[in-house]
Amino acid sequence: MKISDYNRCVDEYADDVYRFILKNMRVEDSARDVVQDAFLRMWEKRKTIEATKAKAYLFSTAYHRMIDVIRREKKVQYNDSLPVTPHASNPNTHDLVTVLDQALNTLPSVQKSVVLLRDYEGYSYEEIGSICDLKPSQVKVYIYRARLSLKKYIGKVEVLI
Repeated sequence: MKISDYNRCVDEYADDVYRFILKNMRVEDSARDVVQDAFLRMWEKRKTIEATKAKAYLFSTAYHRMIDVIRREKKVQYNDSLPVTPHASNPNTHDLVTVLDQALNTLPSVQKSVVLLRDYEGYSYEEIGSICDLKPSQVKVYIYRARLSLKKYIGKVEVLI
């Protein structure tokens, strides 16, 4: 990868990587640190990275760094039991974005990441698999389970609208 390719990656992907990491971590400073570290690692390995694979490398590096940070800070709390009552019927939750964010935060980190990459960023199953080190079939399963959990958490969408 040439320096011009690296600079193009910064211009094109910095916002996308930051948005993805921020949606997962919910802490702006930590998200900035993870993105900066991902770009630093890409800079250090720029001679071995092909320009055509820079985006996948960048997202994959940022994702793995985010997981390391989350584990180190012990922010991951796995909750096997999701709330049974739909939150959409609560009159205090009128904002759809707020309800969706709350629902996303109930998911395990892998499920949350694959849903964000698929539904928010528009990546294919194969791209998500390469970013998260998963097989495309595993990605599909995680997305399916996450969507079921989101549906259970939110309840009926018609109530929100």
